[in-house]
Amino acid sequence: MAGKYKLEILALIAVLVFCALFLYTSLVTGNGRFAGSDTLASEKIVELSGEPIGTIHPLIPQWVPPSAEIESGLFALQAAIGGLVIGLVFGYWIGQKKGTKNT
Repeated sequence: MAGKYKLEILALIAVLVFCALFLYTSLVTGNGRFAGSDTLASEKIVELSGEPIGTIHPLIPQWVPPSAEIESGLFALQAAIGGLVIGLVFGYWIGQKKGTKNT
């Protein structure tokens, strides 16, 4: 019976290890506050350059949407397009497998 659920057990162990690692790092390093890579990189740039955050400008300026609703709508559109592409790829692969089994 253990051989039957080998992959499921490995996936469960991987998820538990990931959760434990995330909780450990967030509690030990950030006092419960999650700091993403952008925040850490910005802090490191300020530390190395000695200039305050407001004086550092990106090389390529970013477009800022006029409102938060437009920003969230664009994010939802991006997620929907990504989901469609992933669904099409998996559907194509499944169709190819079914096509080769029937011939």
